[in-house]
Amino acid sequence: MSVADQAAAAGLHRVGARPALWPYLRQTWDRRDFAVAMARFRIEAGYSSNRLGALWMVLRPTLNALIYGSIFGIMQGSNMPSDYPAFIVIGVFLFEFFSQSMTNGATSITRNRALVQSLAFPRMALPTAVVIQQFLSLVPMLGVMVVALVILGDYPTWSWLLMIPLVAVFSLFNFGVALVSARLTVHLRDLTQLLPFISRLLFYTSGVLFDVDRILARWPWLVTAYDFHPIYQVLSLARAVLMGSREVDPMFWVYLTGWSVLTLVLGVLFFWAAEERYGRD
Repeated sequence: MSVADQAAAAGLHRVGARPALWPYLRQTWDRRDFAVAMARFRIEAGYSSNRLGALWMVLRPTLNALIYGSIFGIMQGSNMPSDYPAFIVIGVFLFEFFSQSMTNGATSITRNRALVQSLAFPRMALPTAVVIQQFLSLVPMLGVMVVALVILGDYPTWSWLLMIPLVAVFSLFNFGVALVSARLTVHLRDLTQLLPFISRLLFYTSGVLFDVDRILARWPWLVTAYDFHPIYQVLSLARAVLMGSREVDPMFWVYLTGWSVLTLVLGVLFFWAAEERYGRD
């Protein structure tokens, strides 16, 4: 009888062995307090050395909206939408949530290597903490966005409540992206150098700074392709919900929900499959 057979007969399990999927997800859920506490700690620690502290959570996207909006507004000329300031604020603030979830999720395992190697817990708790952190950062950003929209002339209506399910679905999508990027970075460390470029590329091509229908009017097939772009769908839905002057295909809700569920399921399976390798590679 081999050593493995003897261990199995004695009811012993290999240290660090990957549990089945459902027990693994239950273990992750049981660590939810840990994930929330880590998310809050990261927020506090990240801004503790700055004089303005957590105010930078809203100052950074606000400055980005002001700078990029001014530059790209001038470049677009007559193709700039009439409601451009509100258009830019919504785009930049929501894209910040996606970008930070992806880039910080990518390093959630590698930057916590000592923790991963010394304690036994489901590693999925780490990218979970990252997405929770970015969600908590998004909440005050949404508050500032609402104030900005009111100043710009878009006043609250009942449709604004649709931002709640939209942010929820968007969070699921970002969680799936964070899980995928977290595992890829463990195996391909150079990916951390490429992710800022990937994020910037998506920022410039996802309709954050320009009206797709206006800029790409000469290429209708490309406009149609954008209808299946998940980030563009989020931004279009948010602008339609918050800006009464804009309309969007209701099917975007179906498409985005499908993208979010698919990305989340694939992300969970992809991350879980390599559970035993985290901290060893």
